Amino acid sequence: MPRNEDRDLRLSWSKRLSLRQRILAVNIFAIVILAGSLFYLDGFRGRLTQARVKQSQSEAVMIAHVLAAVQPEARQPILVRLGQDSGTRLRTYRRDGAKQGDSWAGARPTYELRDPAAEPWHRGIARALDNAFDAIVGAPRRPLFSAPAADTLAAWPEAQSALAGGAPVTEIRRAPEGTPYISAAAPIEGVGNGVLLLTVNARDIRRVVRAERLSLGVILAGTILLSVLLSRFLARTIANPLRRLALAAHRVRLGRAREVHVPVLPARRDEIGLLARALHDMTQSLRQRIDSTEAFAADVTHELKNPLASLRSAVDTLERIEDPALRRQLLDVVREDVARLDRLVVDIAETSRLDAELSRARFEPVDLGTLIESMLPMWESRSQGAVQIAFARPRTGTAVVPGDESRLARLIDNLVDNAISFSPPGGVVDIRASEAGDEVLLSIEDEGPGVAPEARTAIFNRFHSLRPEEDFGRHSGLGLAIAKAIVEGHDGRIEVEDRHDGRSGARFVVRFSGAAA
Repeated sequence: MPRNEDRDLRLSWSKRLSLRQRILAVNIFAIVILAGSLFYLDGFRGRLTQARVKQSQSEAVMIAHVLAAVQPEARQPILVRLGQDSGTRLRTYRRDGAKQGDSWAGARPTYELRDPAAEPWHRGIARALDNAFDAIVGAPRRPLFSAPAADTLAAWPEAQSALAGGAPVTEIRRAPEGTPYISAAAPIEGVGNGVLLLTVNARDIRRVVRAERLSLGVILAGTILLSVLLSRFLARTIANPLRRLALAAHRVRLGRAREVHVPVLPARRDEIGLLARALHDMTQSLRQRIDSTEAFAADVTHELKNPLASLRSAVDTLERIEDPALRRQLLDVVREDVARLDRLVVDIAETSRLDAELSRARFEPVDLGTLIESMLPMWESRSQGAVQIAFARPRTGTAVVPGDESRLARLIDNLVDNAISFSPPGGVVDIRASEAGDEVLLSIEDEGPGVAPEARTAIFNRFHSLRPEEDFGRHSGLGLAIAKAIVEGHDGRIEVEDRHDGRSGARFVVRFSGAAA
């Protein structure tokens, strides 16, 4: 029965709460878009400027070639005509520095250098926006252009460089109102050689950039408005239930899972409803998992203390022992303890991640007969002839189970390793896999002391062992616990019983259901 306090978690348009973090994220996203558009505009302007510079250079070179084919006294009409057609100002200078021709001489100017102080106020605002834009993107500030008092070759460094180097030279300056002022100089070869200087006030570049900025501004304004409206919608529809769920999760984090009531929200069929139900189910099993983890951590701490204490004692004693024989014995102890710790850490890590890995594993048909046969050489090498391994391979396809092959291999290896460790010298470990009705049986028998009936459940607990003097370098006490977890992860059962032939020893039986065909 839902509590009364859960009624306000239904979908509503309440204005009491706002989703501050989500609104902030949306606003930051809009600001990021704005910043990106500013840098795009700067790159766009740079490409426009470079294109105009290349165009001016090409025009200067072509006009210089034309002038080279004309006598110096016949160049003035050509300069006027070409200057009017291209919207530029063309000037020629002799090598002695004197100006020889000017396209503005006797013709109307093709561009105008405006005084910012004489322009209307709205242009001043536009220039302020331009300057702010340049400051944000870190655009380089070009040198300010001012008309030379004496219009000679000495007033134009780019013209001097072009004349001296025999190659075109360009320069970008800043007109008084801030627009690009481009100049391109090209040497004139032939009779009466000198240099051509082409200049233009590229005010159209700023007009294009401002138009693009206005378009982006309209788009960004619409985006910000839409973001605000969407943020308000998100705040009204999900803020309240998420806040309640977050408070419940916070209480769970504080270790109060048994006391926490997580709203189920049965009326909601969206993602928040799914989240609420998932959190509710999670809290039901979380405490059990926490208790299990705490118990496991305590067991791990206890089991690590013994090898660490032995290792510390051996290391401390090494400093005071001079006898080589005793030092070798202590080093053997250190090696054994390191092996104990290594095996223990490996098995602890395996146990910790086993459940999660099995839950994600994709089961496929595994032939236990083929799997066991492939592992026989490893066991024979491990036993070093002290124990015999007997295995009668079943008919192909009769002992097939759905599962994870690597985990099934670990299961069988742990059981065989346990059987080998308890078998006396010359003993036999018998492995069998067979089909029995709708089950597949895996059995492993040894000739050891067997397992007492009262201990047949406890041996599958973590860190439990029946060995009087446990060799942790090979056995950590986790092997059978890992085997049981693998079996349960494959929906199977594992049991230990006496041998059927009445001889001494233990018989481990694993039953898998739902065998694959």
